[in-house]
Amino acid sequence: MEGGGRPSAAQAVLLAASTALTALLYSVYRQKARVARGLEGARRVQLDGDLRAVLLEAPGRCVPYAVIEGVVRSVKETLSSQFVENCKGVIQRLTLQEHKMVWNRTTHLWNDYEKIIHQRTNTTPFDLVPQDEGASVTVRVMKPLDAAELSLETVYEKFHPSVQSFTDVIGHYISGERPKGIQETEQMLKVGTALTGVGELVLDNTTIKLQPPKQGMPYYLSAMDFHSLLQKQESNVRFWKILTLFFGFATCAILFFILRKQYRHHRERRHLKQMQDEFRQAQERLMRDVKAEGGETLKNACVICLSNPKSCVFLECGHVCSCRECYRALPEPKCCPICRQAIARVVPLYNS
Repeated sequence: MEGGGRPSAAQAVLLAASTALTALLYSVYRQKARVARGLEGARRVQLDGDLRAVLLEAPGRCVPYAVIEGVVRSVKETLSSQFVENCKGVIQRLTLQEHKMVWNRTTHLWNDYEKIIHQRTNTTPFDLVPQDEGASVTVRVMKPLDAAELSLETVYEKFHPSVQSFTDVIGHYISGERPKGIQETEQMLKVGTALTGVGELVLDNTTIKLQPPKQGMPYYLSAMDFHSLLQKQESNVRFWKILTLFFGFATCAILFFILRKQYRHHRERRHLKQMQDEFRQAQERLMRDVKAEGGETLKNACVICLSNPKSCVFLECGHVCSCRECYRALPEPKCCPICRQAIARVVPLYNS
């Protein structure tokens, strides 16, 4: 603590940073909790012949947040894998990723480094259809790339290692970068994949569409079933709640420490003021008693007892204000009665 009982700059910065971090974590926790509650309250609808009737009865022919499960089916053309035969899908993502080792000058270690140097995503319109092939109802999936939890299956992956000569190796050690190779990956959402869609379900003329919700809730297209998806979100909420509570307790502990220091400082100041008042009152009473008895006070009297001559020099402050008997009676830790500075040592005073 600084003078006057104020917290130090480091304590103030620590308290401010901890409070800001707790507020940020609490904001994230509330947002995650709102998403989980919205997902739990989403209306589950069946992909069957009654779906159109349900939408016709809904206000605006729309269910704002609905859960529907179905199987992927292409509307027109399908996308073929560039590397795997007879592999058809509706979303295709091709990625080239560079792998290399980078020298860290701080830790003096080689660290793995990955960088996407090229990525291309191809899509084609697709529907969700019931697993029962006999049903005719379909749901058109809009803007699938905007969906969270979109599960793309890796159908091809190959690593092309870098070919390096001896001079290349020397140059890499000098530059601090050692290429490892290029990884080529193809991911697809294949036809026939079972998906759980969560979003706005709307009847547009004769087409039933699943699209991102308008009220800010997340849009999901997941290979997990609805129960597993809900459990994952609730687990995420618990994680952020525990993190928020941890930093909240840390903030409270820092605040308690600062307030405790301030209280102790205030109590010490009050005790010092009380001692000074008692000392002043004792001096005044002694002066009155001496005057009432018709006596005179010593010119060089001890400021505590006002009867014995001063015989001590207090160091390091240098005050000469007390006799030896009153010095011995001072409470521990012994402080100068004039300036309240701690007494390091005492030198006897001899008057010639």
